Amino acid sequence: MAALAAPVGAQRGGLTVPRNLDQLTDRAAVIVRGSVISARVEKHPELSGLNTVLVKLRVKETLKGEAKGTYTFRQYIWDIRDRHDAAGYRKGQDLLLLLIAPSRYGLSSPAGLEQGRFRILRDSTGKEFAVNGHGNVRLFDGINAQMAKEGVILSPRSSVLIQKHHKGPVELEELTGLIRELVKGSE
Repeated sequence: MAALAAPVGAQRGGLTVPRNLDQLTDRAAVIVRGSVISARVEKHPELSGLNTVLVKLRVKETLKGEAKGTYTFRQYIWDIRDRHDAAGYRKGQDLLLLLIAPSRYGLSSPAGLEQGRFRILRDSTGKEFAVNGHGNVRLFDGINAQMAKEGVILSPRSSVLIQKHHKGPVELEELTGLIRELVKGSE
């Protein structure tokens, strides 16, 4: 399972405040699982001085917002190293993305950058796991207290996940189940 624990290394130049899954879910306008069809580094069509990556996904599942069939977003690239590897997006890559609403210039990104970008990995039995660019560290911090304060009751399975998981890959089914509960609780 050690291979599953390696964090994503893209968006090297971005620093963000640590956010838990509840905060990331709240910030996201669209939460989608999909596979990368293409990722192309190009200048922004209006702001020619900005480097961006245009990512096109084949949608497998939408957990929040509107995304069907294919979904395309444009992300700003500020670290020169990210221009050489399309900010870590690769054709065929299976991802779960918690994407913020596009800006007036059409730019979006995962909420919390690498915190809201999960690679989907499979173990030797085919079981799916998700890990974000921070190795899922602090992903569930404070969620139980926040949900209790808001009067939201989580399923026993999600409550156990939040209490026991501190870092490393998490079963995809458990993670998406918790995200659905968080989305529903915020409606």
